[in-house]
Amino acid sequence: MFQPEFMAFDAGGVTLNVAHAGDRSRPLIILLHGFPEYWAAWREVMADLASDFFVVAPDQRGYDLSSKPAGMDAYRTKHMVADLAALADHLSPGRPFVLAGHDWGASVAYAYAFAHPGRLSRLVIANGVHPWCFQKAIHDDPAQREASQYINKLRAPAADERLVEDGFRRTLRMIEGFSRADWMTGEIRAGYLDAWGQPGAMPAMLNWYRASPIDVPEPGASAARTVLDTIPPETMAVRMPHLVLWGEEDRALTASCLQGLDRFAPDLTIQRVPGAGHWILHEQPGAVAAAIRHFAA
Repeated sequence: MFQPEFMAFDAGGVTLNVAHAGDRSRPLIILLHGFPEYWAAWREVMADLASDFFVVAPDQRGYDLSSKPAGMDAYRTKHMVADLAALADHLSPGRPFVLAGHDWGASVAYAYAFAHPGRLSRLVIANGVHPWCFQKAIHDDPAQREASQYINKLRAPAADERLVEDGFRRTLRMIEGFSRADWMTGEIRAGYLDAWGQPGAMPAMLNWYRASPIDVPEPGASAARTVLDTIPPETMAVRMPHLVLWGEEDRALTASCLQGLDRFAPDLTIQRVPGAGHWILHEQPGAVAAAIRHFAA
């Protein structure tokens, strides 16, 4: 199994465990994982891209070996964006880079792209969602609202204990519920169990959901006005070339999440990937790496 090198990076009070591979003189690609993963979500993609790029995959705050600050407020997206900005400025000062994100990593990637458009040459999203499009899909599409009910379960006070019980049985079952998980070999499973078992990891990981402004009404309930309704659309624009890789068998995110994205991203390419689901990075890492290599070039 491919093993990158690691460094501990001080992002300003938060230390990030950062996996990296490839020649530092080559173009930089930063890869952001989602829930309930860690840097190794990108392991096989990193192995493929390292011959042409300097690829970097941090454990985001709250995950695996990175810092786990106390309190829900420490997991608002602005803090993850600040972590990323510090890392990017350290690795590529003044030089635009490629940013890719999956799942929650996609949310951080979008937020960084909104705030720092001049720092990115390309933005790649793999089965992740633009915040405005996601909120609209949850409110307007009954299938997406039903699929997103797990968010309310993860926000519940007892979720921390429930997800660690019986050797993380429910956490593993949740992964299997989002799309097929035949990629999870014994070695990969052991890595996940070790990451989830780090002191304070599960409460910190769940605080990402608790701190999120996304509104998930019960099926059939009225939709509430959210903070996203007050944000000017131009502040959520993707001003660089933007690629979305979309595994079509995703059971957590429906295709309605892509509707309206072109309103925010004028230079948009959507590449649908048959036979892949939510865990597209594990299911078809070669296709993901090839798409990123072509797009970044």
